[in-house]
Amino acid sequence: MSKNRIAILVSGRGSNLQALLDAIDAGRLDARIVGVFSDRPRAAALERVPEPLRWSADARRFPDRAGFDATLADAVDAVRPDWVICAGYMRILGEAFISRFRGRLLNIHPSLLPKYRGLHTHARALEAGDREHGASVHWVVPELDAGAVIAQAVIPVLPGDKPEDLAARLLPREHALLAAVAALAVSGRLTEQGDEAWLDGQPLLKPLSLDSAGQLTLPFAT
Repeated sequence: MSKNRIAILVSGRGSNLQALLDAIDAGRLDARIVGVFSDRPRAAALERVPEPLRWSADARRFPDRAGFDATLADAVDAVRPDWVICAGYMRILGEAFISRFRGRLLNIHPSLLPKYRGLHTHARALEAGDREHGASVHWVVPELDAGAVIAQAVIPVLPGDKPEDLAARLLPREHALLAAVAALAVSGRLTEQGDEAWLDGQPLLKPLSLDSAGQLTLPFAT
């Protein structure tokens, strides 16, 4: 059986991309990355994969969002992905792109959704006086960061934390979370049903949790 084909969308340094590459190399993720796509031609993430797997275009050179999204969608579709994962992709995807890949389109976001959709999540958690912070993997829907949450990783907010402290402490947990959810996805156990995340044919009543060993705590027997 051929391995699941994953396309990755990136905008920055690519540490979450590297986490997926490492999980594949370690045998924890039975998949192969068939393309890495960026809206920023100079994104460091692109350097993490061989040149034939890289695609980029400067979104600022397109007349509108729809034009860039259509070009990106065609490029992604050309590699025939089973899954499309936004791993630090910083542009909002339009409805046409999302509809084309709906049900196989995942994103990792650095907050405990539904809290703090959008940017500056670490600072916002501190400003709110939260005692916990974390990351979420969710299905992508047209509304920003509003898709059903599949799983989350939680860290404590410590006295004296600054946004950069939270970001640094959360990052390894983000990496483990994304790899664990990707492994669950390629196994065929995850589906999106309407506005719900389903696992093994049953709706998740709450997001899965990542334990201290980097494993997802499943709500029912497997």
